[in-house]
Amino acid sequence: MLGTLGWQELLIILVILALLFGASRVAGLGGALGRGIREFRTEARGDGEEDEAAARTDAGATTAEESRKTDS
Repeated sequence: MLGTLGWQELLIILVILALLFGASRVAGLGGALGRGIREFRTEARGDGEEDEAAARTDAGATTAEESRKTDS
């Protein structure tokens, strides 16, 4: 049923929300939602890059330690 909402229905819902909460508060909620989604995407991309960098660093440290042990 939710997939059948058109732009007219969404407009009516936004008008009702604006009447209940005030236009500035509804706009603030939209901005906060957008910011939250943007931060989530940034963190989701960033975590993978940090994990890969940490894995490379750990692998390099392990290789260096092993070579020191075999040289002794």
